[in-house]
Amino acid sequence: MRNTVRYGLVGTGLMANEHLRNLALIPGAVVTALADPVESSIATSRATLGAAADEATAFTSSEALAKSGLVDAVIVASPNYTHRKVLEPLFDAGVAILCEKPLATTMEDARWVAERAAQSKAPFWVAMEYRYMPPMVEYVEQLRAGRVGKLQMLSIREHRFPFLKKIGDWNRFNANTGGTMVEKCCHFFDLMRLIVGAEATRVYCSGAMDVNHQDERYDGKKPDIIDNSYTVVDFENGVRAMLDLCMFAEGAENQEEVTAVGDKARLDVLIPEGAIVYSPRVPLRAPKQVERQVVEVDEAVLKAGTHHGSTYYEHEKFIAAVRGEGPVEVTAADGFKAVAIGAAAEISAREKRAVSMSELGL
Repeated sequence: MRNTVRYGLVGTGLMANEHLRNLALIPGAVVTALADPVESSIATSRATLGAAADEATAFTSSEALAKSGLVDAVIVASPNYTHRKVLEPLFDAGVAILCEKPLATTMEDARWVAERAAQSKAPFWVAMEYRYMPPMVEYVEQLRAGRVGKLQMLSIREHRFPFLKKIGDWNRFNANTGGTMVEKCCHFFDLMRLIVGAEATRVYCSGAMDVNHQDERYDGKKPDIIDNSYTVVDFENGVRAMLDLCMFAEGAENQEEVTAVGDKARLDVLIPEGAIVYSPRVPLRAPKQVERQVVEVDEAVLKAGTHHGSTYYEHEKFIAAVRGEGPVEVTAADGFKAVAIGAAAEISAREKRAVSMSELGL
């Protein structure tokens, strides 16, 4: 087996099991350790591993896993608010790390992780799966090749299902998630930075919890997470971007729709349809010249996860970085900046005002 890489997982919930299904498709990836204080979660991950479960030793903490010497790389998929605590012993152990988004739930913790990762010799990668959806990869390549001309406007729409249930219901409260604009939307703020090629300067978000979770109570407390919002982000190069989020629109044909408009054309990508739609400018009343292509994704890869194949392709890149055969493509600094835009959006929604990124020290 070429360059075997021993993997550990910290946190064995829903996303961790998606990672496990995809690692099973990656040559040379072997899962040797699992860490989670919840026995039922460990049992679920063992079931996902199937016959390979015998090779995985279980631990109750990332510290115990880190001290075991059983791993070369660790995937952190524990609840958002635990990331800093979980990462501390992993940094000390010098292992490669793939950390699920968001990097952390607060600016302080995210900055600490980014600074610590910058000092580490081992690869540190933030799991921004949306970058690796095959239609999105092709879409970004076409934009970078100048297909729309000079980019001026970018809009991202995600109309989807409500947040899923998690153990302990931790994802129902801003204190645990950093807020929806951090927890969920850091993916899209990362995509904005990737596509626009510049840093955010100002954020305005109008959002609230209007439909979901209204009748839910946990120890007498009502959830406080945003379930719909519009967020406008201004970038330093003059491009403006918008995120349209609705988490009670699971009937939509496409869950994600991204539109980029430049001075020469408009370009859309639709997921899960997989279509890229090119619409060049034409004279008034002239026939449209729309072109459509569909980017196919391998069926086995699609079945291994719920992110349109992206988790598999992300793991291909990550294991190459662990082996020293490729760069880290999504750094802790990228993760920090995505958290920062999300944090600014949360402030904006609460205080009903535009927030300058300079207020957050950026």
